[in-house]
Amino acid sequence: MSTKYESKINQLLQEMPKGTVVLASWLVRQGYSHDLQQKYIRSNWLESIGKGAFTRTGETVDLFGALYALQSQAKKQIHIGGGSSLALLGFSHYIEMGQTTISLFAGQGFKLPVWFSNNSWDTPFELTRSNMLPPELALTNYNTGNFSVKVSTPARAMLECIELAPGRFDLEEAGLIMESLNALQPAMVQELLEKCRSIKAKRLFLYFAEKANHTWFKYLSTEKINLGKGKRSIVKQGVLIPKYQITIPKNLA
Repeated sequence: MSTKYESKINQLLQEMPKGTVVLASWLVRQGYSHDLQQKYIRSNWLESIGKGAFTRTGETVDLFGALYALQSQAKKQIHIGGGSSLALLGFSHYIEMGQTTISLFAGQGFKLPVWFSNNSWDTPFELTRSNMLPPELALTNYNTGNFSVKVSTPARAMLECIELAPGRFDLEEAGLIMESLNALQPAMVQELLEKCRSIKAKRLFLYFAEKANHTWFKYLSTEKINLGKGKRSIVKQGVLIPKYQITIPKNLA
């Protein structure tokens, strides 16, 4: 390979955070043609892991490195949320022991690329497709060491957990986590609740927050939050909470 090509690949490898996937479409936008990409593969600089996706040859890439490519290179609106985000942000002692599957969230109709779905990453994942919240609202960066990925802030993650309850997330766990969220910003919580499309999630969130007696709860303008009409039965044979018109387990009432 010529010095020109070696110089260009060295520049690329410096730009690529270690442990990440690099996408062919992103490479083209950076000036690396498909022909040049194939030369790098033949020269063992890059290794294909599926159509349109590469890694450094011999380098192990985990789920976070794959997600980085989707977020930073493909500009896809997908993020780590729910209990997984809470665990990453320091609330792991509230998350059910043995929970290792990473919860990913994206909008309705979102399709994962084949290279992402077909690879066996270090950690299993579960993708929830939902339009409950605007895709970019209340996300933060989680630093893995070499790069960052977008995850839900605690308030958004709490709503995501509650939306999955009780079928895919334990309601008692949600209540325990809410008790620890004493430092939420009222303005952000207000915006999340006003823009949230899930009546169930909003009612449960407010119930748990009021029950926890958080200071920030007092600054919410609940009259601006659409809580819908009629009762919502979260569980069968539970206890009705008249204020929020939800039926919840007796031990949480």
